Amino acid sequence: MILPDVRDPRLVTIRRGGTLTDGDHHLLALWAATCAEHVLPLFERVAPSDRRPREAIDAARAWAHGELPMMAARSRGGHAMSAARPLRGAARLAAHAAGQAACVGHVAEHDLGAAAYAIKAVHAANPHDLDAGRRERDWQRDQLPEEIRALVLEDQVRRNAICWSVFDD
Repeated sequence: MILPDVRDPRLVTIRRGGTLTDGDHHLLALWAATCAEHVLPLFERVAPSDRRPREAIDAARAWAHGELPMMAARSRGGHAMSAARPLRGAARLAAHAAGQAACVGHVAEHDLGAAAYAIKAVHAANPHDLDAGRRERDWQRDQLPEEIRALVLEDQVRRNAICWSVFDD
């Protein structure tokens, strides 16, 4: 469960009564896609012919650029999560990261879902490297656009407990 019981209005679009601008919403989707793509090789090594997670990441970017309707991107997110079902470990988690990224257009808070699943995928791929997840988290933070950096970092603190505590410092 990566979504909070009480939504932060800064992560709800203006059209729905929050304060999130379209521009920042798009940046969240692009960042989530970047996080998911970083771990996509963990999926592709196990299922090289299954394009659903890659298509979900592409859909997140296409939505952010106004090239794909939100419902189409969200649908591709569901397909990526279906690709995860028969798998275990890092490959499964990487597919979930891609699915979460594609759903950011629907609910902006899925951005942390993509990031958290990516960190969990790195943990699973490197079970003996206790710093692997921290390095992935730090890499993700380095990818944050300045316009949304404070928002995402504050949200990581706020939702860390429901995101498997992967954002701990």
